[in-house]
Amino acid sequence: MKIDVNKYPYPRRRVVRTILRNLINFAFTVLGDFEIVGKENLPKTGPLLVVSNHFSFLDPLAVIKLLSWRLEFLGGTRTPNAPGTVEWFRHLWGIIPVFRGSVSRDTFIISESVLAQDGILGIFPEGGSWANVLRPARPGVAFLAAETGAAILPIGLDGFDTFFSKIRQFQRPKVTARIGKPFGPYRIDVKSRTDRIKLDEIGHDIMIHISRLLPPEKHGYYSNDPIIREAARGTEIYPWETVQEV
Repeated sequence: MKIDVNKYPYPRRRVVRTILRNLINFAFTVLGDFEIVGKENLPKTGPLLVVSNHFSFLDPLAVIKLLSWRLEFLGGTRTPNAPGTVEWFRHLWGIIPVFRGSVSRDTFIISESVLAQDGILGIFPEGGSWANVLRPARPGVAFLAAETGAAILPIGLDGFDTFFSKIRQFQRPKVTARIGKPFGPYRIDVKSRTDRIKLDEIGHDIMIHISRLLPPEKHGYYSNDPIIREAARGTEIYPWETVQEV
């Protein structure tokens, strides 16, 4: 299918997003000790899928601070694990909506349009921040990777889930963002029943790349340590498996 890039131009909201990025940079600089590892791994151009673990509602802000590109984000239409006070940011930035529990053709068309224009698309494969250890990827990220052939940039975010609790204890939180080397692309026929099975394998591979950028105790479902896997038991269950957002 030919994507009409004129219908979904990239980038969008340049002025608003520049202001928001400056505010994010200022807030993290004042409140925390933000360490970035692996800047040399950043590609010079897109198209690119940026993937990261999702342990905190602060994760999108961390990725925005980390990357100076014109970044588009995929995000759930509802954010039950984030305070209501941050909802304004999602609207101002212009998150591409994801309806959990259903397949949104428009979401995929917009995402593919961004990548067709050599854009940068951020997505959190786990589909939510209900735990602070790694969980399996949802199928959407693997589908996009296979359908578009975009390279994938993994990022590991550590310390953001305890950011505000440490501030309340009058501590300056140390947060770390580790940038891995780009990998991919993946090329399969997503219309083939046989190759659809491979989407799970792609999702698994993406999460393995992210796990290498996190401390071992955060590997959860992807840990080689049976004690860590046992402690994470239950977190792999997707909370919206039987819920359809509209």
